[in-house]
Amino acid sequence: MKLNHTVLAVAVAVASALVLSLSACSNTGNNDETQGPAASAASAASPAATAAPAESATAAPASTTAAAPAPADSVASMIAGNTQAGNNWFGGPTYTGQPDLAATAALVKAGGGAENFDFAKALVAMLGEKTVNAEVAKLTQQYGKQNVDDFISGSTFVVKDALQRATAQGIKLPAPADLSGSKLAGALVAAGTAPDGTFWSGYLLDKTLSHALHNEVMADVDAKQSQAADANVHKIMNQAMYDVAQALGKKDVKLASFH
Repeated sequence: MKLNHTVLAVAVAVASALVLSLSACSNTGNNDETQGPAASAASAASPAATAAPAESATAAPASTTAAAPAPADSVASMIAGNTQAGNNWFGGPTYTGQPDLAATAALVKAGGGAENFDFAKALVAMLGEKTVNAEVAKLTQQYGKQNVDDFISGSTFVVKDALQRATAQGIKLPAPADLSGSKLAGALVAAGTAPDGTFWSGYLLDKTLSHALHNEVMADVDAKQSQAADANVHKIMNQAMYDVAQALGKKDVKLASFH
């Protein structure tokens, strides 16, 4: 199977939620749920800067202009403003309840397993090569080839780093949930959709890793790459997962303001 070099980050996981997507959250939660298994780990501190919180999420049309790299100071200001508002670093509410590790395990399995996880492979397993290539082409026009390439490689890093940290903390993934193909993609979209109906990559990572582990992984991304790279992953993940939601018929899912 021949796969476009920038096999996009269309969906999931995530995500995982694929899960697991790249950036850190604030140290305060927006709900009353208890911390997950990694809650005892120290949360990454947000940079000292001030800025207005991210604007409310709306399903605005995608831009066709390639985005220029965000200046480091503007990214730091964004993070500071969001954390001061009690949100995740790159916008959206936090989730501090128990993570859905079974869904995370399903995502890892789709991407080739813990040792050989590849985000592009997970995307193809969930959406099919034709759909992934089409989404990659769409995102490339929207954000530029380099940003899309970085998004895909960055998402792979996030999942692998999360697995390494979880192992070091004695956290073991359970058996994978009975999720595959579009069913897994839909589960990841659902996991990252906040109470107001907006999909946020940070919310997805909270749900699939735990808020505390999410913060640790994002700190690793910032240290080994940059906050701008972290922001790029979150931004494109927001758009890609929104696109996936629409393709799956989940028309009520809204596009995050940071996209």
